[in-house]
Amino acid sequence: MSGQPFRHLPALAGQIRSAAESRLRATDEVLAAWDAEANQRGLGPCWRWSNAALDASRRAVMAHHDGTQDLWIFAYGSLMWDPALHFTEVRRATLTGYQRRFSCKTTIGRGTVDQPGLVVALEPQGGACEGLVFRIDASLADQESQLFWRREMILGSYQPRFLQATTPQGSVRALALLSNPDHASHAAHLNLQETAAIIGRACGSHGTNLDYLQQLNVQLGRLGINDAYVRGLLHQIVDKPLPDPNGFRVPGQPVS
Repeated sequence: MSGQPFRHLPALAGQIRSAAESRLRATDEVLAAWDAEANQRGLGPCWRWSNAALDASRRAVMAHHDGTQDLWIFAYGSLMWDPALHFTEVRRATLTGYQRRFSCKTTIGRGTVDQPGLVVALEPQGGACEGLVFRIDASLADQESQLFWRREMILGSYQPRFLQATTPQGSVRALALLSNPDHASHAAHLNLQETAAIIGRACGSHGTNLDYLQQLNVQLGRLGINDAYVRGLLHQIVDKPLPDPNGFRVPGQPVS
């Protein structure tokens, strides 16, 4: 990270994992390890999109980006503390017309086939989602977008779009990952109690689902972002006894 990436948010210096430290930077070696893990879990050789499909998806979306310009990426979940990217600037950012929701099933990172977990997606709803935007130097945009796609689009669980995000330093056109209601991992139908019951019990190769939620809450707190939905989930899990998990298993085929 060259220059002064935290000049707008000095409190985040040391609170965002560098690309070199990240376990989620999807290099060839990391991708091979994920394939081995998926095989061990019985997900089969077709558990993810092929490299060709990933690159085709990336190229189709990135065709809407001017390659001479820096690339902005909107972060609203684990990217907020572990982007696994080489970035030159980070800002507070707001995306209007979308809300952060735990509506994407996972059976590897924060869950298993028997007990899927949930990670966040952007659902089209009134209001706005507050998070971060990371600026990637134009010279690194092709390389970093490839690694980003491998990490986030490995199952095709999201719809990547370029949208206008507002920041205190001005508006930017940022790449954002929207929910994909046509994908088997989509679980936006769950209510707060059902979502909390799943998060409170799921655990995968990257740790517990609750730890994911708590890390998100901590990073939002550092930024002074008041997300009533996130706080409501924590209240359900930490302050209330969880109901029988068998009543709140995520339906559908297991996906990561």
